[in-house]
Amino acid sequence: MKKNGNETQKPKQKKQGQPRQQRKKKDHELAMITYLFTGLFALLIGYFVYFNVALSPEVVNNPYNSRQENFAKRVVRGSILSSDGMVLAETSTTEDGTEKRSYPYGNVFAHVVGYSTRGRSGIESLANFELLTSNAFLGERIIKEIQEEKNIGDNVVTTLNAKLQQTAYNALGNHRGAVVALEVETGKILAMVSKPDFDPNRVNEDWEALNQAENTESVFYNRSLQGLYPPGSTFKIVTLLDYMRENPDYEDFHFHCSGSLTEGNYTISCYGKTAHGDEDLRKAFAKSCNTAFSSIGLSLDESTFKNNCESLLFNSELPLELPYSKSAFSLKAGTTPAEQMMTAIGQGETLVTPMHMAMIVSAIANEGILMKPYLLDRVETYTGDLVKTFRPSAYGSLMTTEEADILTEYMKAVITEGTGSKLDNMGFFIAGKTGTAEYSSDKSKSHAWFAGFSDSGESDIAVCVIVEEAGSGSEYAVPIAREIFRAWNEERE
Repeated sequence: MKKNGNETQKPKQKKQGQPRQQRKKKDHELAMITYLFTGLFALLIGYFVYFNVALSPEVVNNPYNSRQENFAKRVVRGSILSSDGMVLAETSTTEDGTEKRSYPYGNVFAHVVGYSTRGRSGIESLANFELLTSNAFLGERIIKEIQEEKNIGDNVVTTLNAKLQQTAYNALGNHRGAVVALEVETGKILAMVSKPDFDPNRVNEDWEALNQAENTESVFYNRSLQGLYPPGSTFKIVTLLDYMRENPDYEDFHFHCSGSLTEGNYTISCYGKTAHGDEDLRKAFAKSCNTAFSSIGLSLDESTFKNNCESLLFNSELPLELPYSKSAFSLKAGTTPAEQMMTAIGQGETLVTPMHMAMIVSAIANEGILMKPYLLDRVETYTGDLVKTFRPSAYGSLMTTEEADILTEYMKAVITEGTGSKLDNMGFFIAGKTGTAEYSSDKSKSHAWFAGFSDSGESDIAVCVIVEEAGSGSEYAVPIAREIFRAWNEERE
């Protein structure tokens, strides 16, 4: 067909393609696949970040994880320092590349700092990830990697005070037992001593000899965290709190102590069979009168008593970073009068660790609020640059502020007019409770206890001391506490 001499071309026909609906479906499927892969990639990145930030320290610190060996091949283990700048553990490297871990204070920090040979314990285990991580200058790390040299691990600065630790260690002397000191307002662990102890510098050489004893007899057994003891009269703090809660008229309490109290076929005597005479509640507490508190025990509701003890974390998990034993309280409804009497004075089936007692008195000192005890203050590079810090955190309220204030006044009376008089006249107030805890059928054998705190209003500390198989708390535990309070006061000045 032509027009004006030219052929008129027919319009080109569109190629027959896929139907529009089918194309839309295919595009939708393609988009879904894209979204799926993008989502999976994002999840992978998220998990990678989570693993490195959150899981990695836990995995690396696991003693069964082989990654620890890989870290150790690339990084020289960092140092552990006290809060006052003393070196507690360090690694030295000889010319041939041999590394040696050393502990300048020897036995003094044995349990709390721990060891890193034949496994790990203490802070060596708790901070393993930080010690085997290097945050040194990036350029330096790259050069060392290229030269196949090890980078230097970060240093961990602890909450431990070297002077307080040394004082506590010396004061405990050759006795078996434990000492704990906490900063009340923060929960910082300032000192933690356990005896018998060991030299972490010789763990590898003395391994067989050190492992001859097992369980509670082992030198590796940290008595401050794991030792379970009858609390003796330090438990009267707990009994007093429960009595106050059950009896709003507690101030009207009156008792005549003749030196012993018999209920049925069971008799409880005061220490040394001392007759305290007429007593109100304050005097009975200050003089640590067993007969008065045994009579109180008979009047308490067993279920309420148990609930109040559990509110103070008996039979409960504790907010602690290192391995510990749970304290036990087992008084039940329908128990015998003898069990009620013994429980009220810290005997019977009740067991507690020194750390737990320190936590209870620290909460009293802190208006009823328990701060979580902690050991790591900050992480620094080997040149001193800050990597991260660890902040104080509150566990929660164990009692009201009013209850804490009342307990504080009663505990001050122990010092000013009772069994803790050796702690009086130190230039600042101290509140505390002594204890003499029988641990066998032989009534002449007892552990010596003290649990208390400074009440100066500034950077106060809580102290707990137990001296195994020593005798009375006022005679053996109180003098140790006095040395610690004195050293703490000197540090403040």
